[in-house]
Amino acid sequence: MISGIIGKKLGMTQIFTDDGRVTPVTVIEAGPCAVVQKKTVPSDGYDAVQIGFLEIRESKANKPMTGHFKKAGTASYRHLREFHGDTSDMEPGSKVTVEIFARGDKVSVMGTSRGKGFQGVIVRHHFKGGRATHGSMFHREPGGIGSSAWPSRVWKNKRLPGHMGNGSVTTRGLEVVDIKAQDNILLVKGAVPGSPGGIVIVNKI
Repeated sequence: MISGIIGKKLGMTQIFTDDGRVTPVTVIEAGPCAVVQKKTVPSDGYDAVQIGFLEIRESKANKPMTGHFKKAGTASYRHLREFHGDTSDMEPGSKVTVEIFARGDKVSVMGTSRGKGFQGVIVRHHFKGGRATHGSMFHREPGGIGSSAWPSRVWKNKRLPGHMGNGSVTTRGLEVVDIKAQDNILLVKGAVPGSPGGIVIVNKI
């Protein structure tokens, strides 16, 4: 069985542990996912399975993907992802559920962080800035960015204002606190990247 699943972040809440402590958890709707394609070393050069999440109407998929799903004999899915691991007992059409996890498992969760738009250097890179007093002429500006007569250009990877967030972020070492298999719910201790409703990839460590 593979060690990962596709899910959707539903939000955060808190639960009480057996010893009465309050634990903040993220609620993830993990699966159920269907195996859409099985890749093997003879045909593809590596072992993996492609799984799908969030079933959609066939009319919502384009023609190449419609043929892809029909070949597998599955419904059409909005999100596809490849996972490595033991794929010997997995064939197209089989299901991957939240039951691949157990309480106490350590997982990594990958998602798309919240977009924060265009931000200056103080918000984006935590620059200190200058004095806010009258006549300082240097309050929230980045400061000098050139390099004099040589090389007469701005160095690559210079920390400057720009688009912040909306990137792939992975949070590692989170703990599975509880599993509600009947509802396909995974409770993970702590926060995971992204907004409620965002797609996340959960992998065992």
